[in-house]
Amino acid sequence: MDKKIEHLGKLSGKVLLFGGVYSNLQALEALKQIAEHEGILPENCICTGDIVGYCAQPEETVQLFKIWKAKSIAGNVEIQLSEGAENCGCEFKEGSRCDNFSQQWYPYAQSQLSKNSLDFIKSIPEHITFNYAGKNVMVVHGSYRNTSEFIFKSSPWEFKAPNFSPNNKNDYDVVIAGHCGLPFNDSQNNKLWLNPGVIGMPANDGSPSVWYAILDDTTGRLEYKHHTLNYNYKLTNKLMQNGLLPQEYARTIVTGIWDNTEILPALESGLQGFGVQL
Repeated sequence: MDKKIEHLGKLSGKVLLFGGVYSNLQALEALKQIAEHEGILPENCICTGDIVGYCAQPEETVQLFKIWKAKSIAGNVEIQLSEGAENCGCEFKEGSRCDNFSQQWYPYAQSQLSKNSLDFIKSIPEHITFNYAGKNVMVVHGSYRNTSEFIFKSSPWEFKAPNFSPNNKNDYDVVIAGHCGLPFNDSQNNKLWLNPGVIGMPANDGSPSVWYAILDDTTGRLEYKHHTLNYNYKLTNKLMQNGLLPQEYARTIVTGIWDNTEILPALESGLQGFGVQL
């Protein structure tokens, strides 16, 4: 089956990049306000997937996303929800803490979503492409061939390189990715891998703030900057105290520290609580 790809054509002006909303309505509201303050049009706001996730307001979050008219690709959560699957598709190790937690938040999210929201989720493409400042850009969730692949800053370039030429052609100069939950950038051979981070959960850096990025073509070149987002995390935490969601994730919303580092390579695991290294 051909992968669904939405081609946006040529974009100009600032482009807002973010991922992993994770049903965190308060973070999405705050980011939408940033976009409006910066004068960034909805069609220039792009999410790397996982609009739905760990937090307490999946239905409200999807509906706000629809109203905003921002763009998104499907994360593993959207793909699983679209297929009526019984798990989140994160490929967590069976029996791990992340796997056990997903057996709480994923059924909760499924139970909260309306048919209208599910229909919207089913309409989301797997990839987005566009041209920006003369560069060809592709948006993926994990990687082009595996939505659930965790790719980090420390991941060898050989894991990243095939994503720039997914059809055995030199197609893309920039890959925008999500899934791993940490913001980073990595470049080699005039190719840029850019993960803007996620807004639904902190980046394991000891701060409740979350992360996004903005592309800027003011100089005629593609430039980018990572940003932190402050939002009403105390309300997010309070809403997660509903007896149906993992309290460890509710705690992370406040502390900025992940409950565990099962998915992280050694380098990223060792940086827990020490701030994001960009």
